[in-house]
Amino acid sequence: MSPQGPQPEGVRIGVLYDFAQGDGGRYFEDGLRLGLEEARAGVRIGQEIELIGREAQGLPAGSAASVIEHFNTLIDEGVVAIVGPSISDNGLIVRDLANEARMSCINYTGGAMTRGEHMFHYQVGSLEEEPVLLAEHLRSRGCRRIAVLHDDTPVGTGYITWLDRAVAVSGEPRIAHRAAVSPVAEDLRPAVEQALGGEPDALLYLGLGVAARAVALAVTACAWAGPVVANSALMFGYRRRDWREGFEGWVYADTVSDANPVRAALAERSPAHAASPIGVAAFDIGRLVGEGLALADARTPAGVREGLERVKRLPAASGKPGTTMGFGQWDHGALKGEALVLRAWRGGRTVEVP
Repeated sequence: MSPQGPQPEGVRIGVLYDFAQGDGGRYFEDGLRLGLEEARAGVRIGQEIELIGREAQGLPAGSAASVIEHFNTLIDEGVVAIVGPSISDNGLIVRDLANEARMSCINYTGGAMTRGEHMFHYQVGSLEEEPVLLAEHLRSRGCRRIAVLHDDTPVGTGYITWLDRAVAVSGEPRIAHRAAVSPVAEDLRPAVEQALGGEPDALLYLGLGVAARAVALAVTACAWAGPVVANSALMFGYRRRDWREGFEGWVYADTVSDANPVRAALAERSPAHAASPIGVAAFDIGRLVGEGLALADARTPAGVREGLERVKRLPAASGKPGTTMGFGQWDHGALKGEALVLRAWRGGRTVEVP
């Protein structure tokens, strides 16, 4: 399919979800619109911007075929760019589709390997950097021997690979136990019991996040009182209030800081979007798309790609103060600076860890 055919009068931006949205995508798309308004994109390009959302049932619970089908549907709708998906497994699929179709896309996964010639990446977490941050945190707490459970997926495998690299120089913390688990597991007590059997100093979970609930239930059942640390999977706590009690005291990687002034300004306009990393990401991505459209010589997929590569040093709402975002030739990672933040779930709330 070719995205180079006649375009509608307005500019259409596709939004590709890779799992069912409880609200049909309204929250995320409202965040995109806030960012587009912030960039004054419609005024600057002199055209209305329309968002076209499609919900695929992607990996790990769904299929690659669903992602492919909905990607192609968006191209048939005449979009000039696509926002999504959000899971690295599906980002790898769309990366190749985007390159083949020459369609500019911005995903919001944690995997740098999703980037491509036409695939841009807004980092909601980082498979590569989170393990470094978590290893540093564990060392600072005096944890020398850790047990690790990771999803049996490209995401989980990526995390454990980068954790090995993070501890290779100092040798600490030493990974005393490691095991791969199903990313959609509901009962992980045997795996957690085995992991804790060697009496590690801490338990570390790395994955997409669905299995984090099963890990939490098993940790409670085992009456484990030691530290539990996780990757950005614990962002699930923003959506699932009923999971927060199980995550009590867990330290994890996040992308929002209470000290970020851009996020504070967003909170004045939309407290709901400033309150979660996905809401903040939607706002930032909307700004990136808006700037890309304004800087494009033509509102076509090829033009949008060139426009996005011209975006430089926008202050980001994600990350610590001073984090910026932009792209360039051969530079399709949006966030620059200290984009990762340590937070913990305490008393049903997420708090920033100094």
